[in-house]
Amino acid sequence: MPGAPADAGDARTPAHHLRLVNATFDSVTAFAMAPAGSGAYVEASFASPLQGGLSSTTVSVPSGDCLRDVRVTFINGRVETYPMLDVCRHSGLRLTNGGGKSFRPGLLVAGD
Repeated sequence: MPGAPADAGDARTPAHHLRLVNATFDSVTAFAMAPAGSGAYVEASFASPLQGGLSSTTVSVPSGDCLRDVRVTFINGRVETYPMLDVCRHSGLRLTNGGGKSFRPGLLVAGD
């Protein structure tokens, strides 16, 4: 993936993108990311809610440390937090009714 560090041991990443896949029943109304453990969440803007069912969008990941905490807010007000997502090793987050799963480049086929 462009922007991924060449050295897997590197603790920082240049700005790149993260694919957010919503495979839950509920629409996502907000997505935020913070350096792991900081609580300094930065919201990503959506033109409209990310519909449930199986839809996806791409969000920008600001440059910084590889480990991030992710917070997702659903249309019913439920908030899920996914701590310590390694954005250097994973290209996306798939939201499911049982929780979120990160994935590496090439492991999720477009349209899956």
